[in-house]
Amino acid sequence: MIRRSFIGLGLALLAGTTALAQEADRSGWPGTVVIGTASPGGTHAIYGQGIASVISAHVGVPASTQQTQGPTQNLVLVHGGRIDIGLTTMGPAYEAMQGELDLDPGTAYDDIRALFPMYVTPFQAAALERSGITSVSDLAGKTVGAGPRGGTGGTYWARWFEALDLSVDVQNGPLGDQTSQLADGRLDAVTTAAGLPIAAFSELETLAPTVFFGLSAEEIGKLKATVPYAEEFTIPAGTYSAQKEDISTLAMWNVAFTNSEMSESLAYEIVKAVFENHDEMVATHASAAETLLENVTQNGFMPYHPGAVRYYREQGIDLPEAVIPAEMK
Repeated sequence: MIRRSFIGLGLALLAGTTALAQEADRSGWPGTVVIGTASPGGTHAIYGQGIASVISAHVGVPASTQQTQGPTQNLVLVHGGRIDIGLTTMGPAYEAMQGELDLDPGTAYDDIRALFPMYVTPFQAAALERSGITSVSDLAGKTVGAGPRGGTGGTYWARWFEALDLSVDVQNGPLGDQTSQLADGRLDAVTTAAGLPIAAFSELETLAPTVFFGLSAEEIGKLKATVPYAEEFTIPAGTYSAQKEDISTLAMWNVAFTNSEMSESLAYEIVKAVFENHDEMVATHASAAETLLENVTQNGFMPYHPGAVRYYREQGIDLPEAVIPAEMK
């Protein structure tokens, strides 16, 4: 009896110590985690819900999403401490680090820290079949929706039309609203950049016969020199019901990120939860199939958060020197 009592006491003390250690490890954690996504109809909005669900269920911190104008605004919000996690593409992230972000020019975002790669975002366009528009060159003189101003599509398509010497009346707004305007004939086409398949495009082709297209080989060659963080990409035939052939285009990788103020232990647990509950992420959106450890090195310049670095090193991943934060070198 006495021996059992001492054993029971020892186990109780051990359990108490473990609980205290876990509590201490959570020091500095916020009461909730807010994830900045994008406008409705885009992939970020759906994918972000998956992240929030995984964090809530497996990290033990209530998480929610906040609709934003997209990748560029998410950088501003995370940098300013107004949200905890943002979703962005490598183009805006690169420009933010260089102090060249459209929404905050002259400010070098040296405090942003990557958490994990998400998926690759191809640039693509849609027009109604009856319009006769089947290529980017056909958009000259047309009124085209390019998504939110702070989104990847809204940022780059406007620049690219200019680089290709195309006079296009670019309209900004939520992607879902713009595909509805296209179906109603108020826009001639919609251009965007998002993970596949884009929900708004899938819905569009149920409303009217639709044509999907990307960039020609000549356009890719001309634009690629201006965006070294973009890669050539093929949108597979059948991605949308009306798409019978592969589509060639450019694409950029997406990354979930935070700032240097996030607790190392929280960043570690978030990254661990995302990779170790991959099936739950994929169930939210098919694009999460690319959220894999093998794609961690797709980020070649944005420093990873120390908590993320710790997890990746435990998994045996050899990270490029450029993505190791200064405090860990």
